[in-house]
Amino acid sequence: MRIVTSILALAIVALGGVAQAQEWPQRQVTIVVPFNAGGSTDMFGRLLADGLEQKYGKLFVVENRAGAGGNLGAGAVARAMNDGYTLLIGTVGILAINPFIYRNLAYDAEHDLQPVSLIARLPNLLVVNPSLKVRTVSELIDHLKQYPGQLSYGSSGVGTSTHLAAALFQIKTGTKMTHVTYRGSREDLLAVMGNQVDLAFENISTAWPQVKAGKLRALAVTSLEPSSLAAEVPTLAATLPGFEAASWHGVLAPARTPRPIVDKLAAEVRRIFDLPELQKTLGEVGAIYSPMPPEQFSAFIAAERRKWQEVVRTADIKGP
Repeated sequence: MRIVTSILALAIVALGGVAQAQEWPQRQVTIVVPFNAGGSTDMFGRLLADGLEQKYGKLFVVENRAGAGGNLGAGAVARAMNDGYTLLIGTVGILAINPFIYRNLAYDAEHDLQPVSLIARLPNLLVVNPSLKVRTVSELIDHLKQYPGQLSYGSSGVGTSTHLAAALFQIKTGTKMTHVTYRGSREDLLAVMGNQVDLAFENISTAWPQVKAGKLRALAVTSLEPSSLAAEVPTLAATLPGFEAASWHGVLAPARTPRPIVDKLAAEVRRIFDLPELQKTLGEVGAIYSPMPPEQFSAFIAAERRKWQEVVRTADIKGP
């Protein structure tokens, strides 16, 4: 009887989750973007909100909760009700880097957040000030080895993908550069253009327009595959086999959100970003569309976590 009772209880829970998914959404849904408005994470959040709002006729509000490298927003979602009405646009930093840099996180990246779907990967672009007399990755490596520690690179903060890409580059090449942090991508690129630092591994969407304007020189893209936005720029992997250091963005919910709601959300992410107009938007910013269902996204995050944990350890990166 105990076994039968347990089976019946599980069936009731499962049916309840299905009913919740069928009814979702019945009210406003909040999509937390853990960074300021105007960046790539904000863009993905607003594209998702618009697509969901158009289909369901409910209000999908993007809430920018910036601070502590995205940790404040992630912590808020981790503590929210697990009913599908609070979602997070997560990034490589929040899920795979910050847990190894920050001493006191307000969330457990592995257990407090339920992966729903990856949306896209956004490569970084290795750019240098045009006055620097290097035109290829090989020439840059030779220069760094000839003048160790003399070149500097900018990033949009400790633990960001722009910082970790440079750390991985130094590990792979056995070179050393001086790290200078800025408040964001805009300030970082201005510093490279103003010759305050020599180079940066910045998001392709913000760096490529400056390359086209002749204000920066692009040496390589950090994805394994060439970028459709900057097709003439070689991959870093062509010189350093296997090198990949992309930012990425996906949708997450609080842990223990009913699985039928998670599956429904994952299907909606694919439906929305499969739309031709959104495919065009992603291409225009250099994003590589990479939809993944929940299990695949979970495995992807776990692999990224292992990778960047080793980089943080090897480079001895310390956060606040």
